[in-house]
Amino acid sequence: MLISKTKEWSNLQAHCKQMQNVKMKELFNNDKERFAKFSLQFNNILFDYSKNIIDDSTIKLLLELAHSTNLKSKIKQMFTGKKINTTENRAVLHTALRNRNSKPVVVDGEDIMPEINNVLDKMETFVEKIHDGEYLGATGKKITTIVNIGIGGSDLGPMMVCQALEYYKVKDINSYFVSNVDGADIANVLKKINPETSLFIIASKTFTTQETMANALAAKKFMVSKLGDSADIIAKHFVALSTNINECKKFGIDEKNIFTFWDWVGGRYSLWSSIGLSIALSIGMNNFEELLTGGYDMDKHFKNADFKNNIPVLMALLGIWYNNFFNAKTLAVIPYCHYLRRFPTFLQQMDMESNGKYITKGNEKVDYNTGPVIWGEAGTNAQHSFFQLIHQGTQMIPVDFISFIANLDGDAKQHNMLLSNFFAQTEALMKGKTEYEVRDELLKENKTEDEINHILPHKVFEGNKPSNTILIDKLTPYTLGMLIAMYEHKVFVQGAIWNVNQFDQWGVELGKQLAKNILSELNSDTTITTHDCSTNALINYCKEKR
Repeated sequence: MLISKTKEWSNLQAHCKQMQNVKMKELFNNDKERFAKFSLQFNNILFDYSKNIIDDSTIKLLLELAHSTNLKSKIKQMFTGKKINTTENRAVLHTALRNRNSKPVVVDGEDIMPEINNVLDKMETFVEKIHDGEYLGATGKKITTIVNIGIGGSDLGPMMVCQALEYYKVKDINSYFVSNVDGADIANVLKKINPETSLFIIASKTFTTQETMANALAAKKFMVSKLGDSADIIAKHFVALSTNINECKKFGIDEKNIFTFWDWVGGRYSLWSSIGLSIALSIGMNNFEELLTGGYDMDKHFKNADFKNNIPVLMALLGIWYNNFFNAKTLAVIPYCHYLRRFPTFLQQMDMESNGKYITKGNEKVDYNTGPVIWGEAGTNAQHSFFQLIHQGTQMIPVDFISFIANLDGDAKQHNMLLSNFFAQTEALMKGKTEYEVRDELLKENKTEDEINHILPHKVFEGNKPSNTILIDKLTPYTLGMLIAMYEHKVFVQGAIWNVNQFDQWGVELGKQLAKNILSELNSDTTITTHDCSTNALINYCKEKR
């Protein structure tokens, strides 16, 4: 049965009608303990959800919805290796990759923790050899440049983390990321690097991903042109993150430099695996392990905390509240931290590729929203682009605000300037500005009555715009690990309640299938007639112009 047909869903629909005209400003005025009631702290993270259109009844009803879907059981199934990826008959065990106590996790009757730890040990040995200068390129020079070639989760996760943790970067190691099949991406990176000191990481589970292998072959051609056509060139300057050992060896990669992972690691959850080799090389293995520990500690919180005190669960339920009952189609994620400027992009894949589904696990077509559009940009830049729409536009756009108490760079005064904007935006979205307040301001500016009447409506802010505030002590590998895992679990909870399979991505595959056919047509001399009239015309127009 669809979740929308349950009494818990109906109760929330009725409650939403009651809350439509409720003003958060009044809720705060009537309850001086609202922040204490609607905020949680776990380790270094403070989660304030008091600036939402909610009361005690809202949370009670949302928790009842969660319990009605057997959420606790579904969480246990994920952590214990049940094959919850039902369309591909796979377990979903990115959490095992960061299982720091090595407690057995069994898949198909076998404990997978020894394998995971073996790969971590192999990564550590390799990283240390690179950093110590023991591992050298083909011409005897130390490796100082890392080029990660992947796409999707093999690019977005590692790239985001390396950028986020740039402050902790190992001296003399520079990292680049190539993902786009547009040749400009790889070409621009190749212009910047010294082939003698560069190491290419080819990240592809199957080692057949079209975009990744096109860029890998371009890199191989570049290295051969610069250093010569020698097997040693490829063996010394290329490593692979893959399950396809034979294809890696055909490419010329030394088997010692192939780092494996498993089919129960989804791409968008893979940064914790050997896909994170670029992270470990960039920030050091100790910091990579701190990232894993942060994720592990958030896993424990998610598994063990009561739902009413569980940050990922509450984040998920609040998202459902707006997406399904207020019909909010999007969620803006705004990190007030330059280092996290790619975090919203990373979340786009994690959330929209996971829950962008219209068929349930029971093969029923949903009649409710799943998977909001995720978007965002770093503050304060975002304030000068799209915040106007959030403040005075016609759509409800819930916002997650993320920032850090301590600064890593710059002086304290400048960081206070950042934080002042961070706090001000959440307050402004909640409170707004009344007609009375605007009139008073304009009178103090000595405006005439005609001038006031003309401009006043444009300066009124309705407020009542919901937001969550995520405030973290300091950006470290550990706290970033917690933050990433927190959002992973939030997405899991929403998909579990909507009853969709979050761990396949057939929508991604369809475009790839069609692209293979069109590629051969673009390379042919014939007029194309095999598609709809628009696609035929576009392909033929392109070929004629060439």
